[in-house]
Amino acid sequence: MTHLPVFLVAGLAEAPMSAAAMGLPCDLPGAVLLRHDIDVERRTLTRTIADLTGILEREVIYLEHLCVSCAIREDVVPTLERLAALDRWEAVVTHLPLAADPTQVCRVIEPDHGRSRGFRVAGVVVGLEGETVREDLVGGDLLVERGLTTSSEDRRGLAEVTASLIEYADIVAVFGDSDGTGPDGVDLGLVDALSRPGALVLTDWPGLHARDLLHGIHDHAASEAWVDEVRRGAMPPSRAPGVWTLDLVSSRPLHPGRFQAEIAALALGGHRSRGCFHLASRPGVVCGWAGAGDALSIGSVGEWGGEEPITRIVVHGIAEGGAGEAEREVAERKHCIQRAFDAALLTDEELRAGPVEAARADGLETWLGPIDTAA
Repeated sequence: MTHLPVFLVAGLAEAPMSAAAMGLPCDLPGAVLLRHDIDVERRTLTRTIADLTGILEREVIYLEHLCVSCAIREDVVPTLERLAALDRWEAVVTHLPLAADPTQVCRVIEPDHGRSRGFRVAGVVVGLEGETVREDLVGGDLLVERGLTTSSEDRRGLAEVTASLIEYADIVAVFGDSDGTGPDGVDLGLVDALSRPGALVLTDWPGLHARDLLHGIHDHAASEAWVDEVRRGAMPPSRAPGVWTLDLVSSRPLHPGRFQAEIAALALGGHRSRGCFHLASRPGVVCGWAGAGDALSIGSVGEWGGEEPITRIVVHGIAEGGAGEAEREVAERKHCIQRAFDAALLTDEELRAGPVEAARADGLETWLGPIDTAA
């Protein structure tokens, strides 16, 4: 059975997303475009299906609970199944709602690689605006300040969402120019540093032919491993001038009190930081860390089980100023972040003292939930 290739297009601005969505089928006249738009105020999801013959279907669905994840489960995936069953097109280009997470679709499909659904994910494409890509990655705006929320409760930071999209993508296309998005520009360099090894980072759409992508460029296992909170392998070196990386790694737990005292120094400052940590007060819990711009998200993401606990937070940033000034600025920022990290770790004396009786609270319950003292 032939499985219909599906390209998922995601992003945070209409122009680059549309450019990517239209760039794919330019040399695929047998493709169909599936588009979903969410109107938060009207609480509607609009589905549009079109091919070279014109608009084939347009339906407005009123949502009782406005949730992009629910919309993907309840409409995007079933519509893809319906299109695949028609056996009419050679590919589907799926234009997701602005700020929607393509991992939702991939994780629904990939348990059986789409075999039972008649289609497969051939590629995840993210379209970004070149003029704003730096601010989108290191700025402090919330989605609500850009009118990009996917629900009335959506308080996500723009930088974290942008970084997450880049990290999962198979292709990142940056449309339009800015001072830093040339082949050697630091803006594009930061995009490249965040991207999964093997992913394509492009300016505009030069020389990329969708027909060459029909066999599929999406590697689900590699994408999931790259965005996993727990990463143990070596990080690839940064290839762009002006982009710096700091890999914070330790087998020691963090002291919950000192961690809270140092958290601002670790998280804030216009950089992307991502990884995991473990706390002396929660020895069995894998805690996830995702920081970008001026926002930080932490939470419990699982149990260590038989795995060796590790604290590892990888930080990427952009150097500002001239060569000498930038070098000093980067060295100072790295030193401050490293000092904060080292200060939060348990000391030799605390490690020698051994485990203490489990505390009932450590001050992190708002983010990590109550401490399980039964373990």
